[in-house]
Amino acid sequence: MCYYVYIISSEKLGRFYVGQTRNISKRIFEHNQGLSTYTSAGIPWHLECVIHKATLKEALTLERKLKNLSRARKIRFIHKYGPKYQ
Repeated sequence: MCYYVYIISSEKLGRFYVGQTRNISKRIFEHNQGLSTYTSAGIPWHLECVIHKATLKEALTLERKLKNLSRARKIRFIHKYGPKYQ
């Protein structure tokens, strides 16, 4: 199985959201349809970065690390790893 750790941004709120999922397309759709209560106020969300991980443990570890980064460090991470699947 593969897992994805992703960073999305909301221009409306001026912030990032970090999450992990097994189905990136479905998850982004849910964020943009207001199906995720926490992110519904920020619609539309734009995918900034997606990182592929082989295990759930790896994905959760990276998600936790990214959530703890400052805004400036998240931006540097996005610039380094980009919007591509890895």
